[in-house]
Amino acid sequence: MNNLLDPHQWVKAHADYLYAYTITRINDEEQAKDLVQETFLAALEKVNSFEGKSSERTWLTAILRNKIVDVYRKKSSALINSDISRAEQEQADFFDSDTGHWTNQRAPQQFGIDNHDPILNKEFNQILLKCMQKLPALWMSVFTMKHMDDETTDIICAELKLTASNFWVIIHRTKLNLRACLQKNWI
Repeated sequence: MNNLLDPHQWVKAHADYLYAYTITRINDEEQAKDLVQETFLAALEKVNSFEGKSSERTWLTAILRNKIVDVYRKKSSALINSDISRAEQEQADFFDSDTGHWTNQRAPQQFGIDNHDPILNKEFNQILLKCMQKLPALWMSVFTMKHMDDETTDIICAELKLTASNFWVIIHRTKLNLRACLQKNWI
């Protein structure tokens, strides 16, 4: 057994953190709990390979992140075509087909969140998460990996088996969708 790790304390020391990390990326409480448990099991199997180059929490988070990416990959392979075509239909009214400019109803509005009030920020984050939950699974995966996990486009495309052009279409449409949702629910 590796002397650098203390598996008997993992649940107490890391479960809440790992669950919070997971629930912001996977909007399913049961699946998030399962992923945390799977992370602990996988870590137990790999305990002898831990070299101590990172903290215990960082190592566990890396294992969990790989499990989350596996979930994204499964969702993306099943949903890529249906998600894109459905979203194209839903968002056809964002731009004028003749000029390519925003329609008057969909033009960007000011959010009015220049205030750094922690309560307003918490409320905004809750609304953002609810808006993200409305996204197609693939879109949420791409957006989360890009803007929450700071992954590169190349890594996201490789992990989710997307072309670069699919990636940019998805990220663009995701931002449009989130903007519309935030404008409707925040302003």
